[in-house]
Amino acid sequence: MPIAEGFPPTSPRGDVLTVGIGAMSGVSADEVLAAVDAVLPPGTAAVRLATVDCRASEPGLTGAAARRGWPLTGYTAAELSRVPVPTPSTRVAALVGTPSVAEAAALIAGGTLVMRKTVVGRVTVAVSA
Repeated sequence: MPIAEGFPPTSPRGDVLTVGIGAMSGVSADEVLAAVDAVLPPGTAAVRLATVDCRASEPGLTGAAARRGWPLTGYTAAELSRVPVPTPSTRVAALVGTPSVAEAAALIAGGTLVMRKTVVGRVTVAVSA
């Protein structure tokens, strides 16, 4: 998937980019990093990962965060469900209790969505700045 022209390596304020991650149980760190790398340009300076709390301890997510030295934060489904998103999913809502994981997790700490949810294999990612 090509990266949009002008995609910021950091946010316009120089802050960290947040990559929201939705994933199937059992994904590997390689799968998570492949999804993140598919949406971030090479050399992206500062990144943090965010997801739903029930996935935050998954070895694939913790391993991906550890490999790159990125923080990983988990939010409850109730917290994520309060975040307005452009592409909610009734399927995700039925599975985890929130209509969005990737976009809501990317947006929950503030910022603007710069990449809507993108599915790469068993991982969904979205990016805010």
